[in-house]
Amino acid sequence: MKADRLRVAVLEPYYGGSHAQFVDTVVRNSRHEYVVATMPARKWKWRMRGAALWFSREDNAWLGRASGDGPDVILCNDMLSVADLRALLPRARRGIPIACYFHENQLTYPLPAEDERDYQYGMTNITSCLAADVVWFNSMFHLEDFLTAVGGLLAKMPDCVPPGIVEAIRQKSDVRPPPVDVASDDRRRQRGCAEPLAIVWPHRWEFDKNPEAFFDALLRLDEAGCDFRVVLLGEQFRTAPPVFESSWSRLKTHIVHAGFLPDRAAYLSILRGCDVVVSTAIQENFGIAVAEAILAGCQPLLPNRLVYPELVPEHLHADCLYSSDIDLFDRLRLLTEHSGVLERPCAKALQAHLREKCGVTRAVGRLDDGLSELLAGQTRSA
Repeated sequence: MKADRLRVAVLEPYYGGSHAQFVDTVVRNSRHEYVVATMPARKWKWRMRGAALWFSREDNAWLGRASGDGPDVILCNDMLSVADLRALLPRARRGIPIACYFHENQLTYPLPAEDERDYQYGMTNITSCLAADVVWFNSMFHLEDFLTAVGGLLAKMPDCVPPGIVEAIRQKSDVRPPPVDVASDDRRRQRGCAEPLAIVWPHRWEFDKNPEAFFDALLRLDEAGCDFRVVLLGEQFRTAPPVFESSWSRLKTHIVHAGFLPDRAAYLSILRGCDVVVSTAIQENFGIAVAEAILAGCQPLLPNRLVYPELVPEHLHADCLYSSDIDLFDRLRLLTEHSGVLERPCAKALQAHLREKCGVTRAVGRLDDGLSELLAGQTRSA
């Protein structure tokens, strides 16, 4: 259903990185009218516990001042406790329909070996799903992975677990891929025949992206005498996995860029100069950075796990998905040996697939339609 233009309140407790990119892209391209309330991207545990307190204050501009000037719907995400928000909102605003978007969740997000999982944050995700009117996940993999984890956690509880929680969440859940705002690769830099293979790793410098496996493949390439260049992108935080420093001395002649590029145009320009995008992640619910690199013209080499078999069409799995760390090394070595005549046989098909799946017009349109349908079908009373 194509409803009239809605007034949408976006509540973003962690406005940074891919969360900020999601909000900005949706607001810029939506047919609806938005008011955006944000909190800085830091102290995620406090955000999950305290964001509802902050956003529910009666002096918040997004709430409106009179009964008729508030939002039609609320769009928030997994970093906000929807149950707390709905309970704390002024009485006249408690019936506003809420869509909760799951970028990630706290039941399946991997932890360092020395950390112990605090299940209160996973329970917040569960109660948010139950309190929201609709729940959107960025991929089917993420949806199913989360529901499996919900069932597993509840099965461990000693008693008094209400039946049907997993099914109740499933009934109100759907998949809405995030919009990825990268134009076609017609501005891609043409590579010279003598240029070495350019490998890009565009992920956060954190343990869940498994940089150890990536650097191990690069060190093997170096030992084999292969000629290649490396571009390291992605956000860096106060501490990076030790492998970044320990591998630097051996790979510094290959590394042509290392560091986050906040300028979007500069970031895309570097991507368009690379040949292959690699992931070694142990956690990925969608893969925005990989999708951006593919749309910029890079050939993907991705592990055959997580969301990647969903991101890549099945008929291209053999070309794009590797089965093991050794398989990754073998594929990279082969590409370095033939970089002068590098072809990307699946590039056009992959780009067409991703434009349909997460191109801005398609993805934002699906979100817009979902919000319109949410309001049209809303029967919740205040």
